[in-house]
Amino acid sequence: MSLRLGSIAPNFQANTTQGPIDFHQFKQDSWAILFSHPEDFTPVCTTELGAVARLSAEWEKRNVKVIGLSVNTLESHHEWIRDINETQDADVRFPIIADADRRVATLYDMLDHQDPTNVDKQGMPLTVRSVFIVDTKNIIRAVITYPASTGRNFNEILRVVDSLQLGDRKKIATPANWNVGDDVIVHNSLNNDEAAKLFPGFKIIKPYLRTTPYPN
Repeated sequence: MSLRLGSIAPNFQANTTQGPIDFHQFKQDSWAILFSHPEDFTPVCTTELGAVARLSAEWEKRNVKVIGLSVNTLESHHEWIRDINETQDADVRFPIIADADRRVATLYDMLDHQDPTNVDKQGMPLTVRSVFIVDTKNIIRAVITYPASTGRNFNEILRVVDSLQLGDRKKIATPANWNVGDDVIVHNSLNNDEAAKLFPGFKIIKPYLRTTPYPN
């Protein structure tokens, strides 16, 4: 059964660069971002993990734990981390799963079934650039998948977390290109009387499009 938004993120045990983990115990009452990269010692992946590491204070501010994954070995991960830190002005402290048997990648449908060049020396598929955003209740709230050739924008993933967390606290949705501090959309589950109590002075553009300043 495929994983969908609203599914419980499957639990798993795995060896990582920070030691063995149980995924649900690892994240406990935090949000989590589980993300895969195709292979160690490759250029795009090196820039991506450096970007994730440089955002460590931002993840912590949002109560988010990040954990990477590829089908490489622990030894490979540890050696590669030195390259990431050296070339990306980074300090990789988050765990990276060694999923050589592809058990977790299969569980989360991360393997590449489209790109014939994204394979290992034995011709086995490598992982694509998958991102699973999981909330404190272990519910999958967002799934983002990029091809191997395209590096991700992790500031965009931060933006998605901001939108989800704000929407959990307030009855709002966020418009296109929204960033923290911008106006938000009053949720359609609220009628105008209910909206007025929560968002005094909200603006009606169309009956289905109502906006309000960023709610603190």
